[in-house]
Amino acid sequence: MSIEANICSNTAAVKKDKRRLLKLIRKDFKMNHVIYFMVTPVLLYYIIFHFIPMYGVLIAFKDYSIAKGILNSPWIGFEYFNDFLNSVYFGRLMRNTFVLSIYDIIFGFPAPIILALMLNEIQSNKFKRTVQTISYLPHFVSIIVICGIITDFLLRDGLINDIIFFFGGKRFSFLLEPDWFRTIYVSSGIWQQLGWNSIIYLAALSSIDPELYQAAKIDGAKRWKQIYHITIPGILPTIIILFILRMGSILSVGFEKILLLYNPNTYETADVISTYVYRKGVLDAAYGFSSAVGLFNSCFNFLFLIVTNWLSKRITKNSLW
Repeated sequence: MSIEANICSNTAAVKKDKRRLLKLIRKDFKMNHVIYFMVTPVLLYYIIFHFIPMYGVLIAFKDYSIAKGILNSPWIGFEYFNDFLNSVYFGRLMRNTFVLSIYDIIFGFPAPIILALMLNEIQSNKFKRTVQTISYLPHFVSIIVICGIITDFLLRDGLINDIIFFFGGKRFSFLLEPDWFRTIYVSSGIWQQLGWNSIIYLAALSSIDPELYQAAKIDGAKRWKQIYHITIPGILPTIIILFILRMGSILSVGFEKILLLYNPNTYETADVISTYVYRKGVLDAAYGFSSAVGLFNSCFNFLFLIVTNWLSKRITKNSLW
């Protein structure tokens, strides 16, 4: 067969495959058109608010001017990145961001798992629903209200100091003490998100086959043995996936609560990358510099996500991809 005949044959096969693929797509759309319409708003949200704005990352490499616009602003390469890496604040920002994230992982990540395991052991459905409702409530309270409550409780004449004074201690301003900021930030975050974050673990627990517990009882396994050999292994893949995702945002410490709680006295332990970006980008109008710092933050998070996923895949055989 000649080369021309082979080309014609391959072209015909490709066209036939395309027609078959289009036919399958149309058939699938007719069968699942409701699902596609439900997914459309989510796709539009990510396209409009996440993918299109990525065009603005260009200003991290430009001497951005609002008058000139993004395209007409002159290129300056990695100048902003060098300025940030050589900044006197770089060490403090990285240290504080890492420490707050690590504290949150050590104390905050296991907390909803423990709560879910405890709720799973409660026999009374009424009591269980009551505990769940109470633990969910802080998640729906505005962060401004949460910070207002924290501030009022920790004032020199606040409730916490009243209790300390009652037992013979001395009054002091918690929010003016750098050594107390991390404890306040992490503990209040656990209280606020504990119940809400336990929902996914409760859902994973409900998928465990009850016959496994019955078989364990027949074999004489007590409750602790059942938890160790059935419950925890049953939700372990969920724990690993959520841990990988959490490591992928290790430098993304939320700046809203920190901005509402910190002050110049606590910058030593409270100032993180996100608050620094806010001060430089919004208050100082250094849009290019703040974009460069934000891009650095995102790249670092992505690196942690890749490494954690790779380690998880090698050690536990569970991974995102």
